[in-house]
Amino acid sequence: MSEPGKFCGIGVGPGEPGLIPVVAWEFLKRCDVIFVPRARSMDHSVARRCLPPNEIPEVRFREVEFTMDLDRETLRLHYAQLAAAIAIELRAGRHTAWLTIGDPMTYSTYIYTLAALKDCVPELRPRTYPGVTSYCALAAAAEFPLGESKERVLILPCPDAKADLRAAIQTNDIVVLMKIGERLPSVLALLREMGIAAHCAFGRHVGMGDQLVYTGVQAMEPDKSLGYLSTMLIRKSSPEKRHLIPQS
Repeated sequence: MSEPGKFCGIGVGPGEPGLIPVVAWEFLKRCDVIFVPRARSMDHSVARRCLPPNEIPEVRFREVEFTMDLDRETLRLHYAQLAAAIAIELRAGRHTAWLTIGDPMTYSTYIYTLAALKDCVPELRPRTYPGVTSYCALAAAAEFPLGESKERVLILPCPDAKADLRAAIQTNDIVVLMKIGERLPSVLALLREMGIAAHCAFGRHVGMGDQLVYTGVQAMEPDKSLGYLSTMLIRKSSPEKRHLIPQS
């Protein structure tokens, strides 16, 4: 019986090709099989496009169409089938990787994939390599400090109710708002109501060819900014300018 293959989860991107830890890239180049997720609504895998082009033979990639179905039983079956497919490769002794956008352990489908795989292969000893999150990429592009000194930072999937978002903003210094989707118009309206739109940043497809970044969102037009892979950085007050010398 052959030695089982190694399994690794690897964060790539979240946009610009090459944003991947060196140690993870070295494993990826040695991999026999690389699973890449593709949303059913997309005609390509965003994670795959975050890799440097033409560096890894095409034959090693296995594209997996992902369902966004909210039915728990449908999702359970989906991940069970995916885990079974990965297990076949590992038991054949093939080193296998799962690519995901951003960080594998931050709001990622990899979390569910790994849990299902552990159920399928109890003896699994996986390795997960961290990646660059979408909000870190946006913070860098917008030169937006993500927490200074003892500032409180909250990472939050966008609530449906404006009152819930308002409360989150009021009780934290910075809110990293993810999974915004069609709620963007109401989010922008709230930020303008609170008088803090100028202190916020918004990004969509950061690092990609169609990147959209706003530093200050008071003039944003929501109908031109909706879409997948969007993140908002909300600051309830302007950052303190610590470098300035006090006037005597």
